[in-house]
Amino acid sequence: MNILQKLFGAAPVQNLQEAIAQGALLVDVRSPGEFAQGHVKGSVNIPVETVANNIQQFKNHPAIIVFCRSGNRSSMAKSILEQHGFTNVINAGTWNTVASYVK
Repeated sequence: MNILQKLFGAAPVQNLQEAIAQGALLVDVRSPGEFAQGHVKGSVNIPVETVANNIQQFKNHPAIIVFCRSGNRSSMAKSILEQHGFTNVINAGTWNTVASYVK
């Protein structure tokens, strides 16, 4: 496990690739301004401070992949979702990491 995985619970690459291939919900938890400057194709923008108020949007997905600029906000989002009973959340760390797997 590398340092980012230890700090932020980032997923091993094979799990991330598999989840994307299986149709995971891609959630960018950065601000709308950051999202507008560049984002992962097919992702939705739910800023971390609004995750708890948007729980319905996370239901009925095979997996949920959360990401941001550095991995800090996505770690918080993963924790919030887990507190609401979600067990299928992957913290991918940065949006650039996820973008490299989405074609």
